[in-house]
Amino acid sequence: MAEKSDVTVINEKVKKEGSFLDGILFEMQKVIIGQEYLLERLLVCLLANGHILIEGVPGLAKTTAVRTLSDVIQAKFQRLQFTPDMLPADLTGTVIYEPKTSTFSVKRGPIFANIILADEINRAPAKVQSALLEAMQERQVTIGEETLKLDDPFLVLATQNPIEQEGTYPLPEAQVDRFMLKVNITYPTKEQEYKILKRMSFTKKEFDVKKIVTPQDIIRVRSLIDEIYMDEKVERYIIDLVEATRNPQNYNLSDLKGLIQYGASPRASIYLAIASKAYAFIQRRGYVTPQDVKSIGMDVLRHRVTPTYEAEAEEKTSEDIVKRIFDEVEVP
Repeated sequence: MAEKSDVTVINEKVKKEGSFLDGILFEMQKVIIGQEYLLERLLVCLLANGHILIEGVPGLAKTTAVRTLSDVIQAKFQRLQFTPDMLPADLTGTVIYEPKTSTFSVKRGPIFANIILADEINRAPAKVQSALLEAMQERQVTIGEETLKLDDPFLVLATQNPIEQEGTYPLPEAQVDRFMLKVNITYPTKEQEYKILKRMSFTKKEFDVKKIVTPQDIIRVRSLIDEIYMDEKVERYIIDLVEATRNPQNYNLSDLKGLIQYGASPRASIYLAIASKAYAFIQRRGYVTPQDVKSIGMDVLRHRVTPTYEAEAEEKTSEDIVKRIFDEVEVP
């Protein structure tokens, strides 16, 4: 933990090291119009060593945004289209028999890459989802008797479609908790859609996206993010926010008590602290403010608060509950 006297030094380091972010965003915006919110959250997860779940209706450039991010980084990218007939071995790999040598060898699956796009993750059966989520948590895969470490950085960007339920296997709450952020994306504005039409309405579309950073650059910047200063008052604020999802009556939110089935786990506190530091880095600051916590907080908490049936009957979503908590919990 940095002392206050070191904040100026960290600030200077952040401004110097953070310059490559402009290049990443510039290259991504050659392809993606609008969606600044999504692009910012992708960078937060990349820098904070977390995973992201992106939810939105088809055609909002979820897949394109993730693919473009991988194009900007000199990293190995794998796109996995999840389907109901997929097996865990299709993801992690398997042991194959070599007749010539009468031995078994490990054939690595597509998960051995730096950036994994898990397209429509809710279409895969539970066993496949479980295999992916275990790899996300442990950063390793066991094939046969061998345990193999995954590459670093290792980032899973999963998408799911909220409107089709037929042939899908919704992610259980405990598994969704493995994602640092869950981002809901919406339709572009009328003006943005006009720009998309002008740029994309060609049968042959080619974009010259340059590779800006290497995996080593990402790993180096992550160590700087760990140095970003977070005051004890901000740390206490994070704890209060998470505690309010479990015991809202202690924060003058008694009306929420019957609306929350399960609150956020300690993992939420950890992820909210790390994501707030990464968000501060993106803002080119060497310290975290309460506003950083508020800005990234909804994406950290929206999938970690489970509403009751009573809340659903009142048409209250987890987002409504989290918003009330952010409105009422005292800011330092």
